[in-house]
Amino acid sequence: MANVPRISDAEWEVMNVVWDDHPVGAADVVARLLSQRDWSDNTVKTLLGRLVRKGALEFDVEGRRYLYRPKVSRERCVREESRSFVERVFGGKASPLLAHMVRDAQLTAAEIAELRRVLDGKEAV
Repeated sequence: MANVPRISDAEWEVMNVVWDDHPVGAADVVARLLSQRDWSDNTVKTLLGRLVRKGALEFDVEGRRYLYRPKVSRERCVREESRSFVERVFGGKASPLLAHMVRDAQLTAAEIAELRRVLDGKEAV
């Protein structure tokens, strides 16, 4: 697929359920989300339908059940959403984003060491 569809916040919640456990029936998606959200069955089914129309999900019909599976990977969606965010908020520059995140985060020594390894790896390229 050439383009990754734009996914709303509510649609991300549905996608996370499907990414975590697929193929998954609509009733199972509803059950998982109803334990986290005060959404009706119809709301969840509407979100599933939107995601199918956007090309993020596909489904098979088994009897009376619709079994959903992702058509795009979580990694591709995260990459596209991150790129879009950096473009919109930081003018496409990652350095101000990273500086902001590091300044505001409470990092452990292990997390700081991991960040150093990542940055050192970027210098080597």
